[in-house]
Amino acid sequence: MTVSMNTPVSWLQQAIFYEVYPSSFADANNDGIGDIPGITAHLDYIRDLGCNALWINPCFASPFRDGGYDVTDYTRVAERYGTNDDLVDLFAAAHARGMHVLLDLIPGHTSDEHPWFIASSEETQNLYTDRYIWTDLWITGGDNMPFIAGVYPRNGAAITNFFAFQPALNYGFAHPAKPWEQPALGDTALDTCGAMLDVMRFWLSRGADGFRVDMADSLVKHDDDGKPATIATWQYMFQQIHDEFPDAAFVSEWGHPDQSLDAGFDMDFYLDWRWDGVPNGYNLLLRNTDTPLLHDGDASYFNADSGAGIRAFLDEYLPRLKQAQDRGGYFDLITCNHDTARIAPRLSPHEIRLAYATMLLMPGVPFIYYGDEIGMRYRDLPTKEGGYTRTGSRTPMQWDSSKNDGFSQADADALYLPIDTSDGAPTVAAQINDGDSLWTAVHDTLALRAASPAFRPGAAFDVLFSSDERRSFVFKRTNDDVSAVVAVNPGRDTETIELPDGEGSDTRTVTLSYGAPTLDCTTLTLPPQSFAVLQ
Repeated sequence: MTVSMNTPVSWLQQAIFYEVYPSSFADANNDGIGDIPGITAHLDYIRDLGCNALWINPCFASPFRDGGYDVTDYTRVAERYGTNDDLVDLFAAAHARGMHVLLDLIPGHTSDEHPWFIASSEETQNLYTDRYIWTDLWITGGDNMPFIAGVYPRNGAAITNFFAFQPALNYGFAHPAKPWEQPALGDTALDTCGAMLDVMRFWLSRGADGFRVDMADSLVKHDDDGKPATIATWQYMFQQIHDEFPDAAFVSEWGHPDQSLDAGFDMDFYLDWRWDGVPNGYNLLLRNTDTPLLHDGDASYFNADSGAGIRAFLDEYLPRLKQAQDRGGYFDLITCNHDTARIAPRLSPHEIRLAYATMLLMPGVPFIYYGDEIGMRYRDLPTKEGGYTRTGSRTPMQWDSSKNDGFSQADADALYLPIDTSDGAPTVAAQINDGDSLWTAVHDTLALRAASPAFRPGAAFDVLFSSDERRSFVFKRTNDDVSAVVAVNPGRDTETIELPDGEGSDTRTVTLSYGAPTLDCTTLTLPPQSFAVLQ
């Protein structure tokens, strides 16, 4: 087994992340679109919730045909979000509060409006001719990769990564088979690596604490199973950047910790995958359905009516967790993200409370998507800036009952996306002082996590009870001779669990709880839809 070339930077051991989609979080200049100063103005809110780190979705110059994941200048903040100085001020304000900030890096492609690509598409040779992947003739196909032809002056077709306007940067091919395919870690690929390293240096030197890396596994084309050439490419880049910025953290959008951590990343995400109706672990917990607005038919574990036991999730999760642990890195759970349908209104506020209380105490570094702490709802909206079905998870933050939910003072028709005007739409103001709210549940869980070494991201994780038929799930976290037991029953019936010797009421008491669970000796009684932490 290859061992990760670096161990996670130390500040990640107590990190709790809050993901901000900048267009929708807070609008400081009242033009209807969120901005960097709006994020800075709400740092105290994020810290008071219990999060001490941010992941900010792309904030670089872009035509925004894919929500900013189509970059035209990696070293300039998009005008709609403010200036580079505003972002540097955000870094400083976060650091003054003991917080860290990750930016979103998109290394695999740019916008077709990026100056690099415009130069690359010219007929004459120049510095950027090989920065992207081009075939050698206008009529040549893409060797089983998507491509665009007949649009540019250059006699060739441009390979694309995602949308047609996102040409792939050239990190080479694992096994070059065509005259126009160049090798991974060859001169051309290393030149592209150097350009991306310069982007990292630019922001790290100005106060960024690292990057979440978009489509991190997509760099080298036609890579083998296990992505060895892409792994080697990242190792090359990390060898340099870690020497210069040893405290910079990197989290990958990869979903395979055996690969991403070998590449040198500190952390990997449990992505939301459901291909051809087959769910992965995240789906098994939170969204085991193809109808994101409907409670009925959702087979996810935290749906009170699903009847699902936890074991199917564990069968998917535990091997991935072990891969991360073997490599000394972290495999992280998310509440949701900008690409994933929010779990409200499909799950009820109480179902969501049980889900988040459980997940936030599991291994890895937790990530909370803005608004999830109050149960913001997924909405069926027309596509905006390439969001398509993702658009409904990118709506304005709901701060209070004032104009536009406190997001902006702009006219409603100028807003980035419409606010949620439905009855009972949750707001921060309505929940922050309510002892029975979802906001309070998230806050209290994060406070418990921060206070106990048993909930550090790398603390041991032992399953004490799981089942295919019964609903309850009980696990133990241990670190530095401190341990805690977490138990949840998301179902409709009371369940009784016999804990192992040494885990009963002679050594533990119920601390944080919902639904009145009780512990008598080693007998743990979990009423319907209940949760307990035993410390």
